[in-house]
Amino acid sequence: MYFSWTWLFWPWFLAVALAIYGLYCFRKHSQGEANIVEQLVIVTSAFTWLTLVPPAHFNGYLEGWPFVFFFVYHYFFFFNVSIRKRLYGDFYPRPHDPKWDVGLPTWFRLLFCAGVMAGHWFAALEGPELHLVSGGWSNLGIWVLIMVTFFMQYHSTLYLAKYSEKVVVPTSVVQFGPYRWVRHPIYASTMLLFASYCVALRAPLSLLFVLAVCLMYYEQKAKLEEGLMVETFGKSYMEYANKVRYKFIPLVY
Repeated sequence: MYFSWTWLFWPWFLAVALAIYGLYCFRKHSQGEANIVEQLVIVTSAFTWLTLVPPAHFNGYLEGWPFVFFFVYHYFFFFNVSIRKRLYGDFYPRPHDPKWDVGLPTWFRLLFCAGVMAGHWFAALEGPELHLVSGGWSNLGIWVLIMVTFFMQYHSTLYLAKYSEKVVVPTSVVQFGPYRWVRHPIYASTMLLFASYCVALRAPLSLLFVLAVCLMYYEQKAKLEEGLMVETFGKSYMEYANKVRYKFIPLVY
């Protein structure tokens, strides 16, 4: 296996230090005390352990797709806060009716996070060594998947913000853009993002595992959200659900 002297301090020493500081920042965030830099540290530490540490551990070095997806993940998950910045001038959520903060039990969310993390580690283990991943035109399909993911996430978030108060509370049933194809395109784009990572690392079994984890989690969350939408918009949302039959994957599910 290829050896690099940088392995003496990367990724473990640096990654562990970043993880510890990220947990400290997360503690402050849970208390409502984290500033924007500390929130960014939380995100960066999480993505480091998703996209960089696993392939570096199994390969002994880093190159190619892990670096790409490290930045792709940042850009993808920054869409929501960037809309707040555009609307309000800062990145912080506004006070709103707490009934719209639809969430599953803490243990279920932790299980989901553990499953996503495990899927990324499995992908790094399952896939070939990074230098064996071919380049050139064979990767064109992965770039297409990334662009489709960005397109779906951006337009889903944009349309949701246009028909919402404080980027949280919907004022009507959104039926435009990606919402014409699936009822929960933001969740669908997140699953496509994770799937693209597994495809890039040539890890088909890990792809199926991550999709199963996401479907189990988002299915339960979508059920709660759709119940709230029916309660709020009644017949209007039921007609939309009958019209757009698929929740996450067009023509499949």
